[in-house]
Amino acid sequence: MKTSARNELKGSITEIKAGQINSEIVLSVGGVVLKAVITNESVEEMNLSIGESVYAIIKAPFVMVAKEKPGKISTRNIIETTVKEVKNGMVNSELKLAMGDQVLTAVITEDAAEDLDFKVGDTVYALIKASFIILAK
Repeated sequence: MKTSARNELKGSITEIKAGQINSEIVLSVGGVVLKAVITNESVEEMNLSIGESVYAIIKAPFVMVAKEKPGKISTRNIIETTVKEVKNGMVNSELKLAMGDQVLTAVITEDAAEDLDFKVGDTVYALIKASFIILAK
């Protein structure tokens, strides 16, 4: 499988919470818990089951980054990470974040990167809405 998304994280399904229209799929990705929301139709078409390996596909601009852990917020995925690499550009910056045994890439504006002054080794929080995660087999 080849995609243009920067993040293709392999994990296993630990829980499936079915709702009327959508299901929350809970994944273990390198020891980190990720929650994805997909349609029940997709769960059925993909024949997803607990214990199965899947890929969580996340576009890098969908990953928000905070220097402090957010309090009350609707984002389902708040992951403590460590900055491994910072690439600054004229418009955007790319952050490589250590997430368990995998790397998560975030693309943020250069202004945000400058304001937050990210450095290698910083502990930061990656925020990803559950609906921004696409699952693939």
